[in-house]
Amino acid sequence: MKLRDIIGNEILNQINADQDKTNRDGFPFVSDLRPGSTVLSVFKVHSKRIQEARDGKKFLLLTLSDKTGAIRAIDWFNAERNDSTLEQGMVVRISGRVAVYEDRIQLNLDSEGIQILQIGQYDYERFMAVTTKDIPRMYDDLLSLVGRMRDDYIRALLKDIFENDKKFIEKFIVSPAASKVHHAYKGGLLEHTMSVAELCEFFATKYGDSVDGDLLVAGALLHDIGKVYEYTITPNGIERTNDGELVGHIAMGIEMVSKAISKIQGFPRYLQTEIKHLLLSHHGEMEWGSPVIPKTTEAIVLHMADDLDSKVAQFREIEEREFNGSTASWSNYDRFLNRRVFMKNRRSGDSNS
Repeated sequence: MKLRDIIGNEILNQINADQDKTNRDGFPFVSDLRPGSTVLSVFKVHSKRIQEARDGKKFLLLTLSDKTGAIRAIDWFNAERNDSTLEQGMVVRISGRVAVYEDRIQLNLDSEGIQILQIGQYDYERFMAVTTKDIPRMYDDLLSLVGRMRDDYIRALLKDIFENDKKFIEKFIVSPAASKVHHAYKGGLLEHTMSVAELCEFFATKYGDSVDGDLLVAGALLHDIGKVYEYTITPNGIERTNDGELVGHIAMGIEMVSKAISKIQGFPRYLQTEIKHLLLSHHGEMEWGSPVIPKTTEAIVLHMADDLDSKVAQFREIEEREFNGSTASWSNYDRFLNRRVFMKNRRSGDSNS
């Protein structure tokens, strides 16, 4: 069984179109910007804050972004006015010049260099990043994992969700895994799910008799399935649905698993309970959103694998976002990781710089 056998060519062709990074509106992406060039383009306001230079003059420090990355921008002309009118998430048309400052490229905006745009005045696909990985190949690998399950009940459960539910599959392969923190792009949920599943497959081999490999990998494949209905993609970006806000992906995932299990005659009650525990506890702590903490070996391994993959993704995404065209060693402070990040591929020169 392959993904192409389940959903057909039309959706696969749309996936290929989504992964095309051609700037269809003619405006350059962040990844296209080069020092010394004059720029007229469209970006989203990622962050802003008013600053004061040594001579007392105020300026507005912005981070502007699109689906290819982010760039620092400086407004020396209308700092206070634009600080009061701009909000995070707004889309703006900017004009300015690309320069290099403190080993990073930045945009020095013109005197009238910012214009706020409304929905309909820009192509929102500019801001919707897509996984760089091969979606059909990832899903085919997922189906191979399902086929390798030795436990008949677990294999039947996974087949019902990942082979038979076409509506779910069509959403799952293009869903984001989050709105901001990690894998927040089309295909991010599939990418994250497969990374966690592959980690769990390794840990099942590593820890041998201490871990039920089928149960652990099944938990990895199922742990975030509710996110298909937790997030939606709109012209404003990735947003939570009403169900996402009011119910959440853990509860929705439990509902989906319970529904699939109800179709399988003789599904063992103990196995149903352990699978549900994996979904309920995968955040690791109650204050992180899990209604229960991990209380089985498989549950603690799943939580660690989930957290590991999300943290590595955050570090990687910081590098991709902040170090485009830069030779700086340190990122800006990241409020999700609560730290600045030192990039290993920038380790040159004085370690104190």
